Amino acid sequence: MSRQAPEYHADIYADEGITDPYPHYQALRDLGGAVWLSAQSVWAISRYDDVRNALRDHQGFSSASGVAISETVNRGLSGTTLASDPPLHDMLRKIISAPITVGALNAMKPEISAAAHAVVDQLVHRRHFDAATDLAQHLPLTIVSQQVGLPEQGRENMLDYAAATFNMLGPENDRAVEGMPAVMQMRGYVATLTRETVKPSSWAARLLDHVDQGTITAEQYPILLRDYLGPSLDTTIFATSSLISLFSKYPDQWDLLRSEPKLIRNAINEAIRLESPIRGFTRHLTADREIEGVTLPAGSRALLLFASANRDERKWVNPERFDIRRKVIDHLGFGFGIHSCAGVHLARLEIECLLEALVPLVRRFETGTPVRAMNNTLRGYASLPVTVHC
Repeated sequence: MSRQAPEYHADIYADEGITDPYPHYQALRDLGGAVWLSAQSVWAISRYDDVRNALRDHQGFSSASGVAISETVNRGLSGTTLASDPPLHDMLRKIISAPITVGALNAMKPEISAAAHAVVDQLVHRRHFDAATDLAQHLPLTIVSQQVGLPEQGRENMLDYAAATFNMLGPENDRAVEGMPAVMQMRGYVATLTRETVKPSSWAARLLDHVDQGTITAEQYPILLRDYLGPSLDTTIFATSSLISLFSKYPDQWDLLRSEPKLIRNAINEAIRLESPIRGFTRHLTADREIEGVTLPAGSRALLLFASANRDERKWVNPERFDIRRKVIDHLGFGFGIHSCAGVHLARLEIECLLEALVPLVRRFETGTPVRAMNNTLRGYASLPVTVHC
């Protein structure tokens, strides 16, 4: 017999829930494996094992009906890699992932590394800069935008487009409503990215090749192109600035990284675990599922909180501590299973190149007063003033 489901009445999407979500996540984990969020009328799944199991169960916890809280938004997500299940998802994922596999990115590393060293040299020479804008945004807005094939005109709006898209994936609150014009503008912009306007041999041009070959339809082209434009920007940018903030708060860990640069990749994983750039996505229940004696009925929607799972004390020892030696390859910051982030290797490469440039030059980071980006789905900084000591 199913037991009574615990309920949580605070709004985790209110301003306070955006700036300081972790007490909410702790409260949800303490209440149980599945908790009813009365403010959004969805289930919250917040513990590590339960989130991971749900991500593995793509048949029961389906993405095909969208991953937003709002059903209105979900209807517009149909046909993206984010909002599809096999076999459609497998076909779309294969196409999208082709230029961002480990092998493909190896060829790009010299260019990304050179760009990372150039911007780091410039910023370290200045000593005072904004890690959230001057540092973290540089590679996604230059190298990555060029690889996607975007023309110069229109790139300046990409961050607004991405932020609005992720706001729409939350509930239909003020942030989502305010983001709608930018989302519509993005769709109009994507419609202008034709064979004549995108860079030859770019990722966008590859998608157009698939249209010509009949692998995808002309209608699917702009949908798949949007898959490159949003996730390739803010998630990497926020992860980068969070990493700098953590090294400022934990100078011993920066000293450790400087003495053992081989820990760079693990440091990136640990930062993404501790300050997950995506709080979570929803799934649609196609069949009844039970978690800790609570039945989640078919037809309901569950919010899988990656950011809470990554701080679950059932999984991690001292989960709120930043420890770059921690064994952390199984964090959920990039999701898990068939819907894990397609751009994970690109994100890691960009941040890795920045750290490789910073390690020999910077002895200490000193951060000023940060400004949080207010976003329903993303966590990161709008501004992070930094002074570097060499």
